[in-house]
Amino acid sequence: MKDIKELIGILHRGNHTLVIENEKIVTFNNRGIVDLFNILNRNDTFLKGAVVADKVVGKGAAALMILGMINEVHADVISESALKLFNSTPVKVSYQNVVKNIINRKGDGICPIEALCSSCTTAQECLPLITKFLISNQLINNN
Repeated sequence: MKDIKELIGILHRGNHTLVIENEKIVTFNNRGIVDLFNILNRNDTFLKGAVVADKVVGKGAAALMILGMINEVHADVISESALKLFNSTPVKVSYQNVVKNIINRKGDGICPIEALCSSCTTAQECLPLITKFLISNQLINNN
């Protein structure tokens, strides 16, 4: 396994949004949580034990990482609610900045996934809300 600092370097040098290492390093460039959701649903063992470097981690992303059973995550930006969710798990967390909430893409409010998951106390509670949101907004197929 690479050191988390190496993954952070890959994240920034490649201007990626997400870097995951679990035996091999895979980079992603999409915004939001679609990549994490697809990984969890298509290959439910890839995240197990993984080390992750991510630009922005809100509560939804944290829930997906927890459900995937990652070992460690570094976030450039993490929300307070994501950090609280991680604190109830053995996942090792590092970050550059903590923010009250992740902001939506327009910059005029809270990220919709962050808002959806706000009342959830566990990662398991977040998953059906995330799934419904992604399907209803046609961000994923429901196959």
